[in-house]
Parts: sequence; C-alpha cells; structure tokens
Amino acid sequence: MRHHALVLTLALVIAGLPLSEASAGSLAGVTLPDRATVGEQTLTLNGLALRSKLTFKVYVAGLYLAHQGSDAAAILAADAPRQMVMHFLRSVDRGKICEAWDEGLAANTANPSAELRGQFAELCKLMPDSANGTQIVLTYQPGEGTSIRVGGVEKGRIAGKPFADALLGCWIGPRPGPGDAFKKALLGG
Repeated sequence: MRHHALVLTLALVIAGLPLSEASAGSLAGVTLPDRATVGEQTLTLNGLALRSKLTFKVYVAGLYLAHQGSDAAAILAADAPRQMVMHFLRSVDRGKICEAWDEGLAANTANPSAELRGQFAELCKLMPDSANGTQIVLTYQPGEGTSIRVGGVEKGRIAGKPFADALLGCWIGPRPGPGDAFKKALLGG
C-alpha cells in the first residue's frame, strides 16, 4: 500500500501537480473537496470525521480552516474564516440536531449567556429535518457572523464570534459531543 502511495505521489510531482489539489477527503462514501472558498479566502480541509450513534453512521463532518491546525484552542482563538460541513448519512429530525447542539453548548461553554442561548435557539429554528444526503454548511466570516446553508440554500446568518466559537466548540471543545476520536479526526489526527 505504501508503494502505491509513493508511486502516486511521485507521478503527481513529475506531472507538476500540487499534491493538495490532487485529492479530496473521503470518508464513509462521502467525498468533500480539499478546498472551500469563503469570500476572498481559500480554506483548506483540516480533517474529516464520522459521527456515529450506537452502530449507526449519522454524518460525515469536514472542518475547513484558513491555516491548518491541530490545536483546538488556537483554532477557536483565531478570528479567521472557517467552515464546518455536515453531510448526513441518514435521516435525523431537527429536534435531535438541536438537542445535540444544546448539549454541546452546555458541555463546552462555561456559563453561556442568555444571548448565546438565544442564538442557539435561533439556529435551531433555521434547521429542517435532515434526510440522507442533506448537507449543512456553517461558515464563519469575521465581521459578518456565521451563515447557515442547508442543501445549498442560505437559511440565515447569526452574528458574533462568541456564537461561532461556541458552535465549533460542540465538535472541538474540551468535551465534544461526538467524542474525542471525532475531535482528533477534525483536527487532522
């Protein structure tokens, strides 16, 4: 297997193709591009993770960052564009999605303000039930807030970096709802 990877890498170098453009991230039958454009900036796929519940595959998540990193605290501290993609592998009702985000907020944000709890409630109002193949894209841009796209349609935007940090903290905070292996995978490990 290592031999095949070495041959492919050598072929790409000889062909003059940048290695990062030669592949996209794939997991559980879902392929996400290795780059995403946010405004004027190109973000790079930092990691892919599979959210499972019991024996069911729920969604594949991809975290895109301006600068790849494995330090969750540094990623959350940076006021830079970032994007989280959730590609659902099964139907999940809106209530379950919102419950998971509320649990993530409580577990990873010390004493969340009434404003922050209200923003999470607003996020939940924007969520439909998600069917197999539904893609939710959460994109933070400094000064503009977090846009919420479902199935390619913008559903709304929620202001503020504190909201963006609390939301991403649900996956890469100290107590990620999907678990430490999920967090590690998003952080490139």
